[in-house]
Amino acid sequence: MNERYFDLNIERILEGWELHHAVRELIANALDEQILSVTQEIQINQDDRGAWHIRDFGRGLRYDHLTQNENPEKLANANRVIGKFGVGLKDALATLNRRGVEVHIQSRCGEITLAAAPKHGFSDVITLQAMVLPPHDASFVGTDIVLRGIPAKEIQAAKDFFLKFAGEKVLDETPYGQVLQRHPNGRARIYVTGLLVAEEDNFGFSYNITSLTAAMRRALNRERTNVGRNAYTDRVKAMLLSSGSDIVAGVLASDLAAMEHGTEHDEVRWTDVAIHACQILNAQKRVVFVSASEHAESRDAIDHAVSEGCHVVTIPDNIRRSLLGMADVNGTPIRDLVVLQKEWAEGFEFTFISPQNLSNSEKQFYQRWNSIAELSGGLPANVKELKISETMRPDAFNGDGTLGLWEPEHGRIIIKRTQLSSLSGFAGTLLHELTHARSGYPDVSRAFEGALTDLLGVLADTHLQSVPKS
Repeated sequence: MNERYFDLNIERILEGWELHHAVRELIANALDEQILSVTQEIQINQDDRGAWHIRDFGRGLRYDHLTQNENPEKLANANRVIGKFGVGLKDALATLNRRGVEVHIQSRCGEITLAAAPKHGFSDVITLQAMVLPPHDASFVGTDIVLRGIPAKEIQAAKDFFLKFAGEKVLDETPYGQVLQRHPNGRARIYVTGLLVAEEDNFGFSYNITSLTAAMRRALNRERTNVGRNAYTDRVKAMLLSSGSDIVAGVLASDLAAMEHGTEHDEVRWTDVAIHACQILNAQKRVVFVSASEHAESRDAIDHAVSEGCHVVTIPDNIRRSLLGMADVNGTPIRDLVVLQKEWAEGFEFTFISPQNLSNSEKQFYQRWNSIAELSGGLPANVKELKISETMRPDAFNGDGTLGLWEPEHGRIIIKRTQLSSLSGFAGTLLHELTHARSGYPDVSRAFEGALTDLLGVLADTHLQSVPKS
């Protein structure tokens, strides 16, 4: 019959492999050949006699493909194909043989079946070998792997490893892979070039990674599905950060809002993804981002923001700090309490009163403002003028109209006219704003409290110096 025997040189097969793992390797090889040979879709079907066929339409399997070597063609197309070694095919054949499945491979290069035969030169050593026969049809297109005695459920389980047969909905294509819609009643799935390598209980999406990192290449071992999260985290992040899908953005934004209740998906717990979600949400809605401490300390400001139609999103302190000075995906500043204060300021118009239009009693207090400044050590050089206004804009931290305001961009202090009803009220507000101007510190900060304490010390010292010692 002109048969030849090709020793598979398998000393130990993977004990953990079931039939569907072996079939998975056969399907992977067929899909790789389809891609590399640019041929028609592979076929997986059952014939009238109950045998299953895995058929590709490529160049045909040869016996030397059963050697365990790196495949240069697959290595050159690593981001497109699944395999790169011959080990998967050999282990698949060994597993099928051990579990009683008959294998027959047909191609234009020859017919291959499996047999136990003496090792060449050692008649007492029996090994698993491929029996190679001349081709039945030299014009046969592709490779047909025929499996007899395998349950249909094992074929279906093998197909479930592949994105191609999973029916996943693609939400977005990125340079790093595809973001997929997660099945609502199943676990999120991580594919690498279309092959399932991991599942996640608390991911918001499934993913198909097509641009592999070095860590991922190392992690893709023969078991395929024993790939830890550390291997694919960077690529999942990269896909989310580069995604332009409104659906993806919507899920991330919803997860961000859910952080306050601890019901968010794991992706948004990564700082860079959470920041990206904030940028998306800020562009989509009128929101204001606050930390838990700000939520407690600036209740009035938050209530005022809510009354003006803002949705308050509470985020962890580290993310809150990262957002300082950042813009959203449209280039608009991300709204926190400081930005909100600025928005209020830009939309507010003061009603200034010139000194000559003040009442006589008001003029008496107003005219002493330089003397009051001397009590605190003199007028700071950055203060150019004092303005009196009938109205004051709301403050970000108490939500009410303020009594005084230091505007460093204009070099001016603005005091509400009602403070001129008493010298103590006017002097107290002026000294408060002068402390802002001198220190540069904002309200509700330890630094500003320290500056006020220093001022009180100066005032006490000034007063005591003028009082005779008893």
